[in-house]
Amino acid sequence: MTAGKEAGPPVTDRRTAGWRAWALLAPMLAWLMLFIVVPTAVLLVYSFCERDELGRVVYTFTWDNYQRAFDPIYVRIFGRSIGYATLTAAICIVAGFPVACYIGRAREELRDRLLLLVMVPFWTSFLIRTYAWITILKQEGLLNAVLRSLPFGAGPLDLLYTPVAVMIGLVYAYLPFMILPIYGSVEKLDGALIEAAHDLGAGPLRVFSSVIIPLTLPGIAAGTLLVFVPSIAMFAITDLMGGARVPLIGNVIQNQFTQARDWPFGAALGVVFMALFAVTYWILLRFREREEAAG
Repeated sequence: MTAGKEAGPPVTDRRTAGWRAWALLAPMLAWLMLFIVVPTAVLLVYSFCERDELGRVVYTFTWDNYQRAFDPIYVRIFGRSIGYATLTAAICIVAGFPVACYIGRAREELRDRLLLLVMVPFWTSFLIRTYAWITILKQEGLLNAVLRSLPFGAGPLDLLYTPVAVMIGLVYAYLPFMILPIYGSVEKLDGALIEAAHDLGAGPLRVFSSVIIPLTLPGIAAGTLLVFVPSIAMFAITDLMGGARVPLIGNVIQNQFTQARDWPFGAALGVVFMALFAVTYWILLRFREREEAAG
């Protein structure tokens, strides 16, 4: 009887540990409440309001903002934004996966240096890096100067303020967010599994598609989410490198809050965008669960 009582932990210890855990979580919960929950609630409330003739918000309840959000014009902008974000994520996967694999399988001292190179762009302001690309791509920029100096005299290329320039800016901005999650999965990859697949007669392509890709799928899914979602809402790159000729949904939301002063409609577009994020996350989660079940 006594031995049984001594084996179990005291009830007061469990209560103390619980309060300590909540105390440790309190800063994070406060941050989430102040910067996630409250702004989202304000955005949701504004999305059902109206705007008067002076641009002031009238607190009422209406579905008109959501009906406007699904107007064919804005649906096309949403579709264009999804297309740009999908293409950006696809290019980042193709370009970032080999880099992440090489870094993940490199020796430790070289790996740290390569990771440092991936992180170097974050040491500079985003606007400075964007203006640097404008300097490179403009008519009198570095790229056209190099092309004109070639023996066959190619160029000049008219890339700035085009969809190509927007894609270059998006891929450059979000490529590290694809490399780092994939690197985390590659680093945990057991090399013995790859060697076993080769010993069993699998070729390089079969090993890549049946062993490496499934085992690094969590990193690919995380990187896709980190690239896809902000690419949809990006407005600075489309304004600066696209010359506002290729408006995405982020540009429309920004214009509603700044120029048009139609905060309720901008809030409704923001809520639709959050719903799009939730659907994207659900699709990626289901895809990952299906792949894990198949594996």
